[in-house]
Amino acid sequence: MSDGPGKSSSPADEAALVAAQLGRVPRQPWRVAAVCDHGFPTVIVSPGVLADGTPFPTYAWLTCPHLAEQLSAKEAVGVAAGWAARAQVDPAFAERLVATDAAVREARARESGGSDPCQGVGLAGQRKPLGVKCLHAHVALMLAGIDDPIGEAELAKVELVCPDVRCKDLEG
Repeated sequence: MSDGPGKSSSPADEAALVAAQLGRVPRQPWRVAAVCDHGFPTVIVSPGVLADGTPFPTYAWLTCPHLAEQLSAKEAVGVAAGWAARAQVDPAFAERLVATDAAVREARARESGGSDPCQGVGLAGQRKPLGVKCLHAHVALMLAGIDDPIGEAELAKVELVCPDVRCKDLEG
């Protein structure tokens, strides 16, 4: 935790803020992997197994309501399907997606202490590296430091910095 501007000062405060951002308590365990320019959590990451022993393939989760809102609007008009179609006809793009999938599996194993019960699936629990179903997951990966061509492209098309600092209102 940092006590910089906008950043929660205790783990309990941070957990309450992430729960408010998501509209629910995230499944445990998790840690903040990225923060926004205002200092609020933007992405959390989880190991491949939850505290209760349940396998959990989603490594990175976008918590920023500002970004999530923009990406939801894009998903609603079929942008994810366009990326999936491109993966079928653009070999260089497909190669980058395969590399992203491998990087997700490696990161999840590291986060899991070296063992990953979800090793059979990659990004967002998909078995096929060229499948695209969730822009949020791709953007979360890019923000968490994993090269993702979809996340990179979508981040270039959205307003990154929240103009209304809405997470300030979510703080306990």
